[in-house]
Amino acid sequence: MTYSNKQVWFVTGSQHLYGPKVLEQVAADSELIVAGFNQSEHIGVDVVCKPTVKTPGEIHAVCQQANADKNCVGLILWMHTFSPAKMWISGLNELRKPFMHLHTQFNAELPWGEIDMNYMNTHQSAHGCREFGFIGTRLRKERKVVVGHWAKQNVQTEIDDWCRAAVGWNESQNLKVARFGDNMRQVAVTEGDKVSAQIQFGYEVHAYGLGELAELVNQVSDQDVASQIDCYASEYQISDELFKDDYQVEMLKNEARLELGMTKFLVDGEFGAFTNCFENLAGLTGLPGLATQRLMQNGFGYGGEGDWKTSAMVRIMKVMGQGRTGGTSFMEDYTYNFGARDQVLGAHMLEVCPSIAAAKPKLEIHRHYIGVKCDTARLLFTGATGPAINVSPIDLGNRFRIIVNEVEAVKPPAELPKLPVANALWEPKPNLSIAAAAWIHAGGAHHTAYSQSVTTDMIADYAEMAGVELVVIDEDTKIRSFKNELRNSAAYYGLANVL
Repeated sequence: MTYSNKQVWFVTGSQHLYGPKVLEQVAADSELIVAGFNQSEHIGVDVVCKPTVKTPGEIHAVCQQANADKNCVGLILWMHTFSPAKMWISGLNELRKPFMHLHTQFNAELPWGEIDMNYMNTHQSAHGCREFGFIGTRLRKERKVVVGHWAKQNVQTEIDDWCRAAVGWNESQNLKVARFGDNMRQVAVTEGDKVSAQIQFGYEVHAYGLGELAELVNQVSDQDVASQIDCYASEYQISDELFKDDYQVEMLKNEARLELGMTKFLVDGEFGAFTNCFENLAGLTGLPGLATQRLMQNGFGYGGEGDWKTSAMVRIMKVMGQGRTGGTSFMEDYTYNFGARDQVLGAHMLEVCPSIAAAKPKLEIHRHYIGVKCDTARLLFTGATGPAINVSPIDLGNRFRIIVNEVEAVKPPAELPKLPVANALWEPKPNLSIAAAAWIHAGGAHHTAYSQSVTTDMIADYAEMAGVELVVIDEDTKIRSFKNELRNSAAYYGLANVL
């Protein structure tokens, strides 16, 4: 199990109409399905089989239990037989955890020569799930519907995607973001309503003065700094010349101290994400570079220039993608390559997570020129090739929007010997011309959460759980229809907020 401390409950609906023998088979079939999920390499969340619910009271009780159980992140609901949907009204109205409607049946193929009415009554998911589907729609409940035989890989992968989104939503509900300093001055998109964000997404955002962090950084012992540098030497490529230069060694010690101090601050305060800003560095030796990269590599979310929305999104997506190939990083669309194939070179001043690196990163010390001019240790690498997504959560004033652009990361056509920061090169879908125009129409930020382990569907599921607008820029995007989609979404969410 990738998430050993998180559970998704599997609840099967039926009724007493069919008698005890049918209910025994319903319970046995449910247990076999759950056992199959837990033995599958395609599902990384612990699925827990709950007793079959047969009455409004049992349904209401299991929904209340799910709400109260901190390890339960969501429910998979399946109707093995016909479960009259009025029984589900009170339970679904109280359920505060996300749920998936699994539209499957126990047997894959029909035993044509043996089918009788007992078989039909016992195996009538095709019938029962439609009744259940109606009440979900009637109650206006957002939910995922997965259709297909439960043992097939594509169905299990879809289930896992949703389960990961549910774990991400659970993280969102419990996340705390620490802000060291304020937002970059005069920048619009990194601002936002923190109260509205907490109401919508659940996470808390707290600001701290630099002095509080500097105090912990200054308390780090020389012995701990030396041990940390040994760790760097074992994990990254470092030239022998660096260790022969006392000045460069001192710069490396600065980063070790920053990392250890920041780690203690975040761990002690139970923070899962943080921001800082190059304009607010009083008491620190400089803008953390290697320190921030390693904190991200260890699972913390990060946003530059005080971008708390992106910081939270990076952390949530790191949790979603846990155990999968590929990483997640804070990213920025930095500059374009208008060539045979238009491309985007993504980077940031210092802070790109090595979880996306194509090869073992190099640790080097270079001059940092923005905010404070000083030499700073950082990891240099180029991102791995392959499919990826860029995700931008923005505050539109009356609602939040999450924007996704699907991209294909590629290898740079030439070396970048003078670029002193980590980077990734990608080709946006459907192409840069349409993707950039659509991104701008949607109001997407220059900062993103970039990931090769999280899929568009997972972000779509998360957005549904949060009740926020999602717009996707992909291979099928056309500007005219995309602008209409934005207009229609504005009308829908405006009306939904009123209602």
